[in-house]
Amino acid sequence: MFKPATPQDQPRVIGRVPKVGVRPVIDGRRQGVRESLEAQTMDMARRAAAFITDNLRHPHGAPVECVIADTCIGGAAEAARAAEKFERRGVGLSLTVTPCWCYGAETMDMHPWYPKAIWGFNGSERPGAVYLAATKAAHEQKGLPVFGIYGSEVQDAGEETIPGDVQEKLLRFVRAGLSVARIRGKSYLSIGSVSMGIAGSMIQEDFFEEYLGMRCEAVDMSELTRRLEEQIYDGEEFERAMQWVEEYCREGEDINPEEKQLSRREKDQNWETVVKMTLIIRDLMVGNPKLEETGYGEEALGHNAIASGFQGQRQWTDHFPNGDFPEAILNSSFDWNGIREPYVVATENDTLNAVCMLLGHQLTNRAQVFGDIRTYWSPESVKRVTGHTLNGRAANGIIHFLNSGSASLDGTGRQNREGNPVMKPYWNIHPDEAEACLEATRWCPANLEYFRGGGFSSQFLTRGGMPVTMTRINIIKGQGPVLQIAEGHTAELPEEVHRTLNRRTDPTWPTTWFAPRLTGRDEFSDVYSVMNNWGSNHGVLCHGHVGDGFITLASLLRIPVSMHNVPKKRIFRPSSWAAFGTKELESADYRACRAYGPRYGTTIV
Repeated sequence: MFKPATPQDQPRVIGRVPKVGVRPVIDGRRQGVRESLEAQTMDMARRAAAFITDNLRHPHGAPVECVIADTCIGGAAEAARAAEKFERRGVGLSLTVTPCWCYGAETMDMHPWYPKAIWGFNGSERPGAVYLAATKAAHEQKGLPVFGIYGSEVQDAGEETIPGDVQEKLLRFVRAGLSVARIRGKSYLSIGSVSMGIAGSMIQEDFFEEYLGMRCEAVDMSELTRRLEEQIYDGEEFERAMQWVEEYCREGEDINPEEKQLSRREKDQNWETVVKMTLIIRDLMVGNPKLEETGYGEEALGHNAIASGFQGQRQWTDHFPNGDFPEAILNSSFDWNGIREPYVVATENDTLNAVCMLLGHQLTNRAQVFGDIRTYWSPESVKRVTGHTLNGRAANGIIHFLNSGSASLDGTGRQNREGNPVMKPYWNIHPDEAEACLEATRWCPANLEYFRGGGFSSQFLTRGGMPVTMTRINIIKGQGPVLQIAEGHTAELPEEVHRTLNRRTDPTWPTTWFAPRLTGRDEFSDVYSVMNNWGSNHGVLCHGHVGDGFITLASLLRIPVSMHNVPKKRIFRPSSWAAFGTKELESADYRACRAYGPRYGTTIV
């Protein structure tokens, strides 16, 4: 029986948890002007900080902390004192707030790496909007992009509320800015190398280093063999994990010809191996102090990996059980240790899908679903094969989102909010919901045509009606990385229709029927065009319609968006993007990203 989760104070990776630096900026003129504004300006900063802390948490569960400058900032000296405090306190992004005119270039945040925003109070008594406009111009002239936040309605000078449109932009900026700050300095761990010629598993170190600020680590898959043979894992945890598997992991159908099926003894051995693989992959990522107690001090340290990928096919899976169970369990929000923050582990070491999983987790605090963009089913094709007429959100066609069992079990849709299927941050998952996700999953013996070494693939069907966002990063020669985004919903088909369609591919893998939201133009004119323009065989499903969050985050990372269906009114980028052309926002995005270059480098991949 699971216990309710307790949010953790610290993340599992090494590094300070970034804080939000709040900068109350003021008119520096004394003898009346500044004095009349001190209380209002500092109160504005305190309200912004409280709002952020009350509404945002880090993926490990702790509330987001804010650091407010000790005094209002009226000039360069006070700006320097604030900058020194922010460095000392571990700030990773800055929010400047003001209700009045101030000296822009003298008070602005000059830190080269911090994501930056300015909230200029919309009030007629003092020209906060004038400061916002003047200082945005200074940022743009100096090549330090900033997000401008300005409420649409005029407020009275003493008003203490934060307007709804300002709240939305504050949260969108802080979520994206914290995502940038949290991944900087962490590692991506490749376990193995290139899987079956998939381009995404050909790791591009310049991309990780220059765009994400991450380092790339690698171990050969023989390291798993060594740790398996030399028993370099926590034996007590292994025994506990096996008991948990016995209780919660129900085997599904074996589709292999009867004469080729593994014996019960071989399947039991596979279960032991895949559980050990799960422990070892986790330990490789983040270390395990238990290993030091048994004389493995180096192995106890791990690689400080905030994300990883497992090559698997084919050199591993032709001989050993596949990685479907380790990947699925690690990507989920629960295991034998209880309900906890999901890990990020990409199947086939698809590093670019791993980045989308990482960014989605950082933005939403939720588990991510890895899959193939498998098949486009038109309404005509579904009717021909099954006799069923697609309806509702699926009426225009659906995409079969499916891969060999690495999807997080949260993706079953068995978590619930007001009767609707959802995926939750781990600290909000009820024990009954975790058990329901496991109950909805079967572990099918691996298809031996694909996986000669055996293993177990998760088999489930995602409930329909969940809002989701599908993403993918691709690297284009001469251009660099680009991001694709498709908001939509999971769809639900009649049982026999699902069964008929699913049996045309490998039925032992998890299925999500995805219906992207159409706009009637370009790549989103129809469902076929969405799939036809998708840049890879892989994608990631993230809970919620969060394409706007990905767009804001991509602008911070200087990754242009090549395809999306997010309404224009929800798009929030740094103010300087408007200077690169306004007729076509996506063309301006490309020009701005190229002009500023990678966040931590000066060359394009």
